[in-house]
Amino acid sequence: MTKTLLAALAFCAVLAAPLSAQESGDGQDETGQAPLRPAKIETVQPGDGTLRRQFFGRVSAQETVNLAFQVGGQIVELPVVEGRFLDEGELVGKLDLESFELAVERAEVELADARGDRERLENLGRETVTEVNIEDARTAEQLAEIQLQEARDQLEDATLHAPFDALVVRRLEAKFSTVSAGTPVVRLHDMSELQVDIEVPEVLFQRVQDEPNVQFSATFPGGPGAYPLEIREFEAETADVGQTYTLTLAFTEEPEDWLLPGASARVEAVVDSGMDGPIFVPETALIFTPDRDPAVMVFEPAEGDTGTVRRKTVEVEATHDGRFRVVSGLQAGTPIVVAGASQLRDGQTVRRYAGVEG
Repeated sequence: MTKTLLAALAFCAVLAAPLSAQESGDGQDETGQAPLRPAKIETVQPGDGTLRRQFFGRVSAQETVNLAFQVGGQIVELPVVEGRFLDEGELVGKLDLESFELAVERAEVELADARGDRERLENLGRETVTEVNIEDARTAEQLAEIQLQEARDQLEDATLHAPFDALVVRRLEAKFSTVSAGTPVVRLHDMSELQVDIEVPEVLFQRVQDEPNVQFSATFPGGPGAYPLEIREFEAETADVGQTYTLTLAFTEEPEDWLLPGASARVEAVVDSGMDGPIFVPETALIFTPDRDPAVMVFEPAEGDTGTVRRKTVEVEATHDGRFRVVSGLQAGTPIVVAGASQLRDGQTVRRYAGVEG
């Protein structure tokens, strides 16, 4: 029995020996060849040629002015309320008009007296009065007319009206206070056009001027969407810090009523060059030669999903978002290895990685 068992075990060992020899090969398949290494292949394509930049801006009124009386006096009416909208021509404030009305009456009396003197002298004739007296009377009448006009102007200046559709920002003086000429009493925003101010770096500012196809749009926290903008003006000098220009943009459509000066905005500038954009490659697609020159593995397809990879030196530069832009050495439409390129050698045969089969 023991001899029979030993003979059977020896026969099984002989049968298993060829199979073990085949399986013991280092990375070889059933045909005795090493299996092809899978590689993730992608065809590089240029971007759409669209340049996008975002800026943080601030909504501003077309103008912000401090209104003041051109004459001095006591404020008796100041009906404006902070945060309230005023129509053009609406009353803003009024001084005590009594002294100004008296000045107008006094000037009217003096003008009537001067006109009467001039008419009386002219009626007397050249035989009774001299030409010099008549000219003096005419001069006195003209001076009286000027004084009357000045009195009327001061009476008109004692009342302030909104010079435009305005938003009351702040009352700077209180009712019944006495102010001198030129003292600001109220601050107003000109709401005829809302604008957005952004700071643009010097390099980008030059491109904005040279590129007619640049488009601006603004979004606001909690807002329903983007609002198109257009360039209105810019400050022709840079800021003291940062070398930036202040660019003023205006809404091309009527903004919502809730949008007020001082609100923060996110402005996006889009420039369509009309040409293909640059080629970008991921970091995992790059390998480096002993001289630290960057290169990629270009895939040369053969039969089926197999092909050969060839090392090709390229010139790249890093971008702010962590990608690498190809400057030279690689054309659009070229298939390259985008992952694990450093694990491959020049001239190696690989197969396309098609994912994990379920």
